[in-house]
Amino acid sequence: MESLKSARCVLFAYHEMGYACMEALLKMGAPIAALFTHRDDAHEEIWWRSCAELAARHGVPVHFDESIDALGAKVSALKPALLYSFSYRHLIPASLLELAPLGAFNLHPSLLPAYRGRAPVNWVLVNGERETGVSLHYMVARADAGDIVGQRAVAIDDTDNALTLYRKLIPLGVDLIEELHPKIIAGTAPRRKVEIAKGSYFGRRRPDDGKIDWHWPARRIFNLVRAVTHPYPGAFCFVGGRKLLVWEAKIGAENGTCGAPGRVVRESADGALEIAAGEGSVIVEVAQFEGGVEGIAREALSQAGRVADIIQFD
Repeated sequence: MESLKSARCVLFAYHEMGYACMEALLKMGAPIAALFTHRDDAHEEIWWRSCAELAARHGVPVHFDESIDALGAKVSALKPALLYSFSYRHLIPASLLELAPLGAFNLHPSLLPAYRGRAPVNWVLVNGERETGVSLHYMVARADAGDIVGQRAVAIDDTDNALTLYRKLIPLGVDLIEELHPKIIAGTAPRRKVEIAKGSYFGRRRPDDGKIDWHWPARRIFNLVRAVTHPYPGAFCFVGGRKLLVWEAKIGAENGTCGAPGRVVRESADGALEIAAGEGSVIVEVAQFEGGVEGIAREALSQAGRVADIIQFD
């Protein structure tokens, strides 16, 4: 039987969740044979710590964005006891999963079977969910469909955006690894079937998914803004033909009719603008014209002329 210090792990890890879970394994003395990870994309806002740097500090070999053929050969040569995937951005083929006799495990940031697929942290906010969590599950050929080993849940508050919610999930993922890694090695980890038919699947979000429709209810607009604000590309609409990014907003009124959807109905002393929605209103606090300077809504819109003359968001 394998022990904690003899069961060789191969990690497919990236992002802050990858860093935190890899750090937890290292603290437990898990022998990590190699890290497979990604290079940072210069077009993304990089706020997370580097798995590659953590691996290098601990003498763990690092491989970046290998081809499937190269992955198979390298992982096979490492003779791992188990594989872990933490925020790795590619689906790991079944041929690799079979190389680990103790199993291959993925940490997914949702309460499976809900929100299988891409960008679950963003999608739960877009859809106005009040709870989410993390799931450690066996990897199979189909994405996020393997048996569940363990889960942790957390409430979603109106104060949450995608970044704050992601930060809530990180310690939950670490807790799962700290509790379940020894049980996986010992062969005593729980295992529960995923009922796919009772869940949901969401694909990759596209830039156009961030467009605001002011005919929507205020809460739906608010949820979109907080789901894709920094470090994501941002929700947007158009003002006078120019693209306006809305980075921070809150609900002004949840119900009732405040005016024609998209119409500015009030300007606050602090520079925020209240905009009528299809139902209720949204207070836009921080905004930015594409290519312009991000700032308080009134100041950001002043680049297009007097705010008093801008009466309609498209």
